[in-house]
Amino acid sequence: MTRTLTAIALALTCLSAPAFADGDSVDAAIKDKLTAQLTAEGYDVRKIEAEDGLIEVYVVKDGKTESLWFDADLKPVAHGDSEG
Repeated sequence: MTRTLTAIALALTCLSAPAFADGDSVDAAIKDKLTAQLTAEGYDVRKIEAEDGLIEVYVVKDGKTESLWFDADLKPVAHGDSEG
């Protein structure tokens, strides 16, 4: 019985894995590197998460909040979402 439940739980986890692609956590080393880089540029980093296959970083600089986007190589990229 326990093996059956474990197998079912594993199967459901594997099937649901793609659902966690957006908003998923980013590796701690990547967070540390981006935070150090952006802090040196004068940003206050508030949150880092994965979204749309990119890394989204919420920052504040000069009283303005914005989202910065980076690819897997941590290079800045433009993102199609725009507010206003």
